[in-house]
Amino acid sequence: MSLVDATGLLGGNSDDFRDPAESPQGAPTKTTPLSDEERAANEQLVAEWNDKLEGASAEEIMEWVAEHVPGKVAVTMSMQDTVLAELAEGRLAEDRAELVFLDTGYHFAETLETRDKVQQRYNLPLENITPVLSREEQDKVYGPRLYSRDNTACCRMRKVEPLARMLNPFNAWITGVRRVDNALRANTPVLDVDRTGRLKINPIVAWSDEDVETYINDHDLIINPLTKQGYPSIGCETCTLPVAEGQDPRSGRWADSNKTECGLHT
Repeated sequence: MSLVDATGLLGGNSDDFRDPAESPQGAPTKTTPLSDEERAANEQLVAEWNDKLEGASAEEIMEWVAEHVPGKVAVTMSMQDTVLAELAEGRLAEDRAELVFLDTGYHFAETLETRDKVQQRYNLPLENITPVLSREEQDKVYGPRLYSRDNTACCRMRKVEPLARMLNPFNAWITGVRRVDNALRANTPVLDVDRTGRLKINPIVAWSDEDVETYINDHDLIINPLTKQGYPSIGCETCTLPVAEGQDPRSGRWADSNKTECGLHT
């Protein structure tokens, strides 16, 4: 999209910046809900299997997905590590599952390099999802450094809405959410149904930090090199700081605000 086109998304050619509460005009911002029948089927899976899968291994949960979940499955990845790709590889068919990365335009170079290595190592297709507006277009439409003025709006336009558009062809999505991440995630179930009726699967929800480290070492996984440089939780470069040893691993995310979640899982 050109800068001229981006300016047109304002709904005119005003010199005023667009209100960050308003998304670019003409850009889909929500996932189309599944049919009542599809939602009911997913809710039945949750009711029947959530308790049974609570003590299952991540490998067993992935094998359950392959056997019981119909339709396409998105495997969302932050490129902090490659645990989910490793779990999905060989368990989910290539014609049913896709690795998904939200390329916000603000990622560390190391994160993008990790993405490229994932694409080389794994057979599952990897979809690189980008926002409607580039960084330059967003600056022109909404003003410079939106991430520092309204980080919620920036996350919405560069992460939440792109994911929402991407999920339309999928019946289910897999995340790397873990209960130890923060207090808001402490009661996350293995299976859930999101507001659109899609099945949300959290295969490593019960893992500790030590579990993640052990799995990475046992399988010689690709990791983002920043995890060894004081970044235990990695988001956009503009909004992520290194964390001192002993601090909350996510305290470097949006460190100058009260924000703790980008909105993908809330």
